[in-house]
Amino acid sequence: MSHETIYFAPPYSSWADKQAGGDLYTHLRRQGKKYDKRRNGKSTRRQIKKRVSIDERPSVVDDKSRIGDWEIDTVISKGHSGALVTIAERVMKYTVSAQVDSKSATDVTTATIALLKPFKDLVHTIKADNGKEFAYHEKISKALSADVYFAHPYSSWERGLNENTNGLLRQYFPKNTDFKKVTQIEVERAVKRLNSRPRKYIGFKTPDQLMEEHRAALAA
Repeated sequence: MSHETIYFAPPYSSWADKQAGGDLYTHLRRQGKKYDKRRNGKSTRRQIKKRVSIDERPSVVDDKSRIGDWEIDTVISKGHSGALVTIAERVMKYTVSAQVDSKSATDVTTATIALLKPFKDLVHTIKADNGKEFAYHEKISKALSADVYFAHPYSSWERGLNENTNGLLRQYFPKNTDFKKVTQIEVERAVKRLNSRPRKYIGFKTPDQLMEEHRAALAA
């Protein structure tokens, strides 16, 4: 039966009435229009200008054969009151994070540059999702001399490291956390614990250990 059928009345559809010149369809919530949340699978979200897809990212990033490719995301609190900017390095799993009062592109861009500036020599690429908070990606790219790439829309499996990192941070900041009331010191304390935790994927070393070893090798 059609979603547009008028119930408790003779089986006469609004579509047939419209074809006959009637106006029953004007009384429907969608007025005879088919509903498609994503318009044939395409996002209705305004696309970020000059975004570059991860399809154009160097293959060395997927190979994980070098250090310096990062993934960025935001963690929001209930009611969208403030957020955390989280950035993790793909090979070492080394994480940095900052509290921001909003998910605005300005706040997120400022935090991103501040977080990665100390590691500028170790930043080759950054992968982001398509959230509008990353609209100023060109400013980030210029400040860090790094390339920013965007994951495909609605493809969370392409951001597994982000999902895992955010899940670990949620151990310290549950979903009902108001990030406007969280201090940067508290964030850094939680991140320090993550970076001091041995990881199976990296031979049960800690991200801190790998970062120290890599920087020592660069300085040698």
